[in-house]
Amino acid sequence: MAFTRIISSGASEDRLEKLIEARLAPGADKAALDKRIWDLLGEEWTVLYTDLSGFSRHVAEFGIIHFLQVIHESKKLLIPVVENHDGILLKMEGDSMLTIFRNPHKAIECAVAMQAACQRHNRDRIESEKILLCVGIGSGKILRIGDTDVFGAEVNAACKLGEETAKAWDILVTEPLRNSVKEWKFEKIDATPAGTSGAYRLVYELKEVARGAGAGPDTRP
Repeated sequence: MAFTRIISSGASEDRLEKLIEARLAPGADKAALDKRIWDLLGEEWTVLYTDLSGFSRHVAEFGIIHFLQVIHESKKLLIPVVENHDGILLKMEGDSMLTIFRNPHKAIECAVAMQAACQRHNRDRIESEKILLCVGIGSGKILRIGDTDVFGAEVNAACKLGEETAKAWDILVTEPLRNSVKEWKFEKIDATPAGTSGAYRLVYELKEVARGAGAGPDTRP
């Protein structure tokens, strides 16, 4: 299985590199090459990006080893939730996770389940050991490079929402994602990242946490 993954990812990267190299040649038909790249690697996916609120501030206060522990605990807590909702975890960088879903409904359900898992985890934890999750979600056609990486406007927008805009407990989504899951309730937010047409906050309730406009403290770094 691992060998198959290496071949798949390497083949995608090799094909993309050759087409990009062809695009650099003098007189290259860039429009035709772009179409070939999108035909080869373009797929419809929903992208979920997570970040831990307050990470930078707390690292300065408690030290990096303490938060390596928090990151380790977040992996143990959240990766099973991703798997249970048919997500594919592409990569983890520091305190962030990048996951893709074929089904946008499952991405929303996964995000809520992640927040519920964090809520349960935090009940008996001191403040510095709590996992405070920020989530950004986008959806649309992206370039998928095997199981190693994804690129596209909705990828960038999801990352911006999760890392820069969301507060603890927020689940922020792009307008394309919001339009594909209309049975959920959303409220528009002012911050719209480049590459997407609008951004919204999911209005949801957990047993002890309700998120809505302005709810909860600002726990961003």
